[in-house]
Amino acid sequence: MSNRVFKSRYYWAVVVAAIVALGVFVFNCKGEKKFVCNGSIWMTDYHISYTAPNNMNDSIVAIFDAVDKSASVYNQQSVITALNDNRSDMADHYIVKMMAASADVNKRSGGAYDPTVMPLVNAWGFGYKSGKLPGKEQIDSILEFVGFEKVSLKGKKLVKQDKRSQLDFSSIAKGMACDEIAQMLRRGGATSAMVEIGGEVTCFGKNDRGEGWVVSVDMPMEQAEGEEAKHDAAAVVVLDNGGAVATSGSYRKWKESDGKKRSHIIDPKTGSADESNLVSVTIIAENCMLADAWATACMAMGVEKTQKLFEKDPKIGVMTIHVDEQGRLVVWTNKPFTAHQRL
Repeated sequence: MSNRVFKSRYYWAVVVAAIVALGVFVFNCKGEKKFVCNGSIWMTDYHISYTAPNNMNDSIVAIFDAVDKSASVYNQQSVITALNDNRSDMADHYIVKMMAASADVNKRSGGAYDPTVMPLVNAWGFGYKSGKLPGKEQIDSILEFVGFEKVSLKGKKLVKQDKRSQLDFSSIAKGMACDEIAQMLRRGGATSAMVEIGGEVTCFGKNDRGEGWVVSVDMPMEQAEGEEAKHDAAAVVVLDNGGAVATSGSYRKWKESDGKKRSHIIDPKTGSADESNLVSVTIIAENCMLADAWATACMAMGVEKTQKLFEKDPKIGVMTIHVDEQGRLVVWTNKPFTAHQRL
């Protein structure tokens, strides 16, 4: 395990994927073509680069459309919206897949990761609804139907103990979409690919130089309004044998109330949105859905619980960045994360 302390402070830490766009495609020495597919989805940008016999950009867009129709709480016609509104109780294969992954992370995180937290997220104004910030009475009334143990699947049928319970897989859907696109590209004959959606990354094969894919994680930097973004790397990791990287941070969304900053990472047990000294968490895992979920879970767990849980974990790489009592940024990494670092 390692700790590094920095004097600079706070809230900008993003995963930046090193993708070089060389036009629509170029040929390599094997006669394969290098394709890129860039655009915007779910209020963020995506950048996809792959080497394959044929252009599969239409299939990439089709997957985005399918995931949106399944899991987007902003899409009134989606499967998840119908489930939340109790217009249907039938999940699709994407919902089934995310429920299974969520159940595993929910259990291991002691309930810190909880897709039923959406009513609280909305109450605090971070979801698709906004308004006056909630008081204790409102929070307590919402907590009555928040809790992953209150929902379950019987086959593809969603069973709710309380009809008011709602699901939101926004913290895992981008990661799943990265994985789904990568799997589709493999099936289509791609020999290498990097798929990045809003900072969540999954990849396989080698980059243009025949090396492992390189992902840089930005150090949180103070930035004045209108100032050009600064990019000092907290870590540069190399994915030699494929894998995924995801980052979650309190810097992305916050609100001020009663002189306090309120984080968009809500504690599903207390309903609290209090600011944490944990600025960001970056996860390296075998797939992006898992990395995405754990990044969110760790932000909810906080520094000490995250480091205790993953200090001796042999598979999942974890980097935390938190602010100490002197206002300095402290970077901590476990062994699996350090093993991927380019020093």
